[in-house]
Amino acid sequence: MKKDKIEVALECKNHIRGVRDTMYLLDGKWKTLIISHLYYIGKMRFMDLKRQVEGIASKTLSKELKDLEMNNLIKRTQNNTMPVSVDYELTCFGESLHTIIDTMGEWGIRYRKDLLQTADGQET
Repeated sequence: MKKDKIEVALECKNHIRGVRDTMYLLDGKWKTLIISHLYYIGKMRFMDLKRQVEGIASKTLSKELKDLEMNNLIKRTQNNTMPVSVDYELTCFGESLHTIIDTMGEWGIRYRKDLLQTADGQET
């Protein structure tokens, strides 16, 4: 049985709303990279994360981490060490972004490969 136009329109609208919500949570240049590093490497301290995410300023990293924590994508754990150290890791909700991160990585590798082949004068 075919879906009627109203059902299809509603389904499409809900899907687009989901895409918009995801874009809002991952907004900006750095959040997806931060999540990717925490996904592939695991729990990291602030300075280790700063070294991994090339080009990010400390102030920007701090702001992005606060945003990600506020949205329940990462967990911040303060350790009782001298001096105090803080670890960041993905929450279960953050880890659920793995298919998006994996797909983006695979697409980026294919795109770069195709772009380099095209630049060399080869058709793909």
